[in-house]
Amino acid sequence: MLVRNAADPSARPNSLRELGMISDSNPIISLNEFTYRKGTEIYGEKEPAEYVYQVKLGAVRSYKLLSDGRRQIGAFHLVGDIFGLENGNEHRFTAEAIVDTAVRLIRRQSLELVAEGDAMVARNLLSMTTNNLQHAEDHMLLLGRKTSLERVAAFLIEMDKRLTAAGIMALPMSRRDIADYLGLTLETVSRALSRLHELGILGFIGNNQRQIVLLDKQQLASLDLQN
Repeated sequence: MLVRNAADPSARPNSLRELGMISDSNPIISLNEFTYRKGTEIYGEKEPAEYVYQVKLGAVRSYKLLSDGRRQIGAFHLVGDIFGLENGNEHRFTAEAIVDTAVRLIRRQSLELVAEGDAMVARNLLSMTTNNLQHAEDHMLLLGRKTSLERVAAFLIEMDKRLTAAGIMALPMSRRDIADYLGLTLETVSRALSRLHELGILGFIGNNQRQIVLLDKQQLASLDLQN
């Protein structure tokens, strides 16, 4: 699961092109593109990790189903993000389209072959792996040490860095997705967002309230102790 987090997003490659993965310049590379309807599984947990993916359009969630039936979302992958790169031979999470989504994919074996002969590609892959680990550590800290309001604040700060255009944050994920990412109930997430609205920190646009305007980023940042 590869997502941008607190680290500077410019510090690591964020596209297959930046990795050197373009078929026009390398005969080893063969890029394919697939589309997935909302809610469709892209790959399942423990399936062979044969491909590396990049979101071209839409959004993807990576999650595990816990033994008690609860869902824990580990990451959201947005347009441009690369995901599915594993340390082992199997996927550790299930990946699913949040909305109608298009992805590019490349065989992992092809990627490894290019990395063997291209030091820049190898360094970029290492950078991606390092950022992946940092995100996992930050997410674990968020789940274990932050209050519900701090978790929601941290989530909004992350999404603001990745999604905001023209001052508006258009969230592709539902509040249920946000709750499963933050380890909270749906009701707790709704209360936290309402509280932030009451404090004048954010405003909502539209009936589904998935379009958010951050009115006071400084106050929001003060709620996230790790920001």
